[in-house]
Amino acid sequence: MSHVHLQLTPELSHYLQSVSLREPEVLTRLREDTAELPNGSMQISPEQGQFMRLLVQVLNVRKAIEIGTFTGYSSTSIAFALQPDARLICCDVNEEWTRRARQAWRDAGVEGRIDLKLGPALATLDALIAAGEVGTFDFAFIDADKGNYGNYLDRVYALLRTRGLALIDNVLWHGRLIDPAVTDPDTEAMRVFNRKLKDDKRFSISMLPLGDGVTLAMKV
Repeated sequence: MSHVHLQLTPELSHYLQSVSLREPEVLTRLREDTAELPNGSMQISPEQGQFMRLLVQVLNVRKAIEIGTFTGYSSTSIAFALQPDARLICCDVNEEWTRRARQAWRDAGVEGRIDLKLGPALATLDALIAAGEVGTFDFAFIDADKGNYGNYLDRVYALLRTRGLALIDNVLWHGRLIDPAVTDPDTEAMRVFNRKLKDDKRFSISMLPLGDGVTLAMKV
């Protein structure tokens, strides 16, 4: 058994997708359109979206929250796996990006399952807590400004039910975390966040080298 992860070359990545990816057409179009944007690299990978759909199905998610929506690939992936009467709250501050997301939701026929909250995510999360929604969410996806990851996770902890799951993106941060010469604020924030979460006994965790790295954190 190898103690080192297999290096995912472009050729091997193509093979992985060719034999495992079941991407709905609406998501393919959205992914290709988003890739043309200046910030297109912010989009999650298609295999990550499929992984999220599987998690939502396994957990039988009734209430989910997403922090950082961008053009809607992750939210559409989540919503595809929800029952028609389930609910996904999306938090984002960018009207232009979320306009594309709304169109994707309509094209996918899942708009009725999604409630978009435009504004600072911390304010939205605090409002949900104040409204008595503590312990009522099954699933959360965190993929927004890196400096607030710790704050987001604290709020998500309050909102998740016991054994509810948070999925946290960009935890390998394009490999920059292991380069001591890289000291920009986002990189430093992710270093601090990863170290803190490792010792956070409120969660059971597992970090996976999927996409730009994801950590699964289950509320215990």
